[in-house]
Amino acid sequence: MTQTKLNLEPNIAHPDDFYEALIAMHQGLSEEQSRIVNAKLILILANHIGDEALLREAMARAREDSDQDQT
Repeated sequence: MTQTKLNLEPNIAHPDDFYEALIAMHQGLSEEQSRIVNAKLILILANHIGDEALLREAMARAREDSDQDQT
């Protein structure tokens, strides 16, 4: 499998529309249901990407500065 570099540049044609759809996906759900839906979405997209090295890089990037986000 060819390793691809993680794309961190804006890459969604209509990011505001996507964000609205993402928020709408959670409407009417409990906090627990929302967490489950997020986990399912992550696993579906991870399966679609399929490149474990790329996924691990994305996980590391997402975790960066997480301690600062909660202060």
